[in-house]
Amino acid sequence: MPPWFFEPKGHYDEQLFESEVLKTNPLGDPHRRPLWVYLPPGYETDAQRRYPSIYVIQGLTGQIDMWRNRPAFRRNFPELADAQFATGGAPPCILIYVDCWTSLGGSQFLDSPGTGRYHTYLCEEVVPWVDRHYRTVPDARHRGIMGKSSGGYGAMVTPMLRPNLFGGLATHAGDALFELCYANAFPKSVRMLRDKYQGSFDTFWNDLRTRPAFSKEGDAELLNDWCMAACYSTDDDGTVRLPYDPATGRQIPDVWERWLRWDPVRMVPKHGEALRRLRAVYIDAGRRDQYYLDLGAEAFRRALEAIGVTDVFFELFDATHDAIEYRYPIAVKYLAERLTP
Repeated sequence: MPPWFFEPKGHYDEQLFESEVLKTNPLGDPHRRPLWVYLPPGYETDAQRRYPSIYVIQGLTGQIDMWRNRPAFRRNFPELADAQFATGGAPPCILIYVDCWTSLGGSQFLDSPGTGRYHTYLCEEVVPWVDRHYRTVPDARHRGIMGKSSGGYGAMVTPMLRPNLFGGLATHAGDALFELCYANAFPKSVRMLRDKYQGSFDTFWNDLRTRPAFSKEGDAELLNDWCMAACYSTDDDGTVRLPYDPATGRQIPDVWERWLRWDPVRMVPKHGEALRRLRAVYIDAGRRDQYYLDLGAEAFRRALEAIGVTDVFFELFDATHDAIEYRYPIAVKYLAERLTP
């Protein structure tokens, strides 16, 4: 029934995963999370075969059911990936769609007292569970992770932090080079706080939650600033520290430095050994990315090159940050070819 429905050639197991580490998350967000496991064509007929696995993570404000949103005149990513496997366009893989949404918009796939232990959730709960329940090849050399925007950020930093788990990454316009992708928006946020919210993020959040989200100018910038602060610069007691004075926009150097420590470009030199062990590194971005993540992609590639990681897929293509789901199957193919035993 195209364009309303494309019968998948593979199979989806849709699980409701109960997390122990998210039970006490500081935002009170659900600890039961949907988890989709895509099994490629042939999985059910060859009971002996094992498959590489690719973990698919989302950008800021993403929740798992949004994967099924279809752009006009185009298939969504799950449909594109299924079609690619069905026609032999890529070696078959198990794809795991993980939900790390929070009521602030996201988690950056990190552990933080401001959002919860989403890094631990992904790495210590979801990955072992998948390996126990499905015929993966349970080894880092055959396990990858991919995402766009904040999901691309998670795909960059997770293998640095967990080289024992992930042997390949693919990042589409992932957050990087923070002075460009984040700090450029700070002045607009300060003006919005001053003119609309009495200088208070609490007032902003109270207003946002009483109306359709993103229905006012500045919503995206203010949400992004606070969510990133919750992920990168929250004190152990849960106090969220902004990297700027909300009244003037003046930078607060020690807090900004806490953010920069999580910049993938700046993390590379400290994680050289882990990065040199990767079997697959895929980086792309649109040349007209409105958050300058094409420049972050280039900076990340050059940082990798400086530590000796040169076997990298890298491409800047003609697009903005938006509607680039057609790029994801290229990354799936790249990862699948290098992660397959």
